[in-house]
Amino acid sequence: MAKAKAAKKPKETADPIPTRSGRVAIVGRPNVGKSTLLNAALELPLAIVSPTPQTTRESLLGVVHRGAVEIALLDTPGLHRAETELGRRMNRTARDVALSADVVVFVTDVPTEATIRGRAKPGQELKPNRMLTPHMGDRTLLEDIGKDAPVVLVVNKLDRLRDKRLVLPLLEALGKLRDFAAIVPISALRTDGIERVLDEVGKLCPEGPHRYGEDDITDKPTRFFASEYVREQVLLATHEEVPHATAVVVDDFIEPSEGGTTRITATIHVERPGQKRILVGSAGEMMKRIGTKARQRIEALWGHKVHLELWVRVTPRWRERADQLDELGYGTSRGEGNQGS
Repeated sequence: MAKAKAAKKPKETADPIPTRSGRVAIVGRPNVGKSTLLNAALELPLAIVSPTPQTTRESLLGVVHRGAVEIALLDTPGLHRAETELGRRMNRTARDVALSADVVVFVTDVPTEATIRGRAKPGQELKPNRMLTPHMGDRTLLEDIGKDAPVVLVVNKLDRLRDKRLVLPLLEALGKLRDFAAIVPISALRTDGIERVLDEVGKLCPEGPHRYGEDDITDKPTRFFASEYVREQVLLATHEEVPHATAVVVDDFIEPSEGGTTRITATIHVERPGQKRILVGSAGEMMKRIGTKARQRIEALWGHKVHLELWVRVTPRWRERADQLDELGYGTSRGEGNQGS
């Protein structure tokens, strides 16, 4: 008797991987490497960076696509004890972004011997027997930042330590301050650990459709980066002499219809005549150097020629005046904001 052939089972198809998309706030004290982390994640120097604290003044979106996961990273100003209306607005921006985020990346850094002793001089390695403990500012901020979202703690500037074992007590102490979804030591400057940060963040992003195209990087207009790249060069050229008193406004932005050269005119606002003299320099040399470096930075991002013309204007106490801040593009004057540590 012939045996009936068993019916073939249909091939099992794997369940499709669900798409995820999340807003991820990068928050922390000034100068811990938040913008460097964003740039490393994007593999693109989008955000301006400098050794000067409070370089970042506004939130900046950078979109990373990793397979089915879309991570909308939002760099924020460093939370600090604000002494000006500008500082209060910066703090408010950072807190508002953290409040609306699906995931919070809280960034701190490995201190140097100098910063532990209260001096800002960077680059000094820690003594072998130095016990690392959390910064008091981190203790304060972690009490109220990101309470309604999972938090990934990132400990940056691991490159400062020749002996990486020195960071273990710091990681342990930070882990006791609150429950973190993950703790990741990195060196954003050397791009070490960035992939793990993105992996941990990606797992926490909620399921949902992607909000941006595959080629989208940011939602800021190109003229925003023109002003930021000029300000970056002011920070790098003048060090501590005028940076916090500087704002840059693009007055004219003319793009040719087909190729050619983009023509940009921008005004650098300072608060005192002495600051203007520093920026202009002897025979205009300082301004020429700033303009050349900024133009090269803009051209590198856009990939075409730029003609950049810079002017300097004294605008007294602009950091304290709500009307001037609004005019210069630093948000509205509503509310008093919160002071960080």
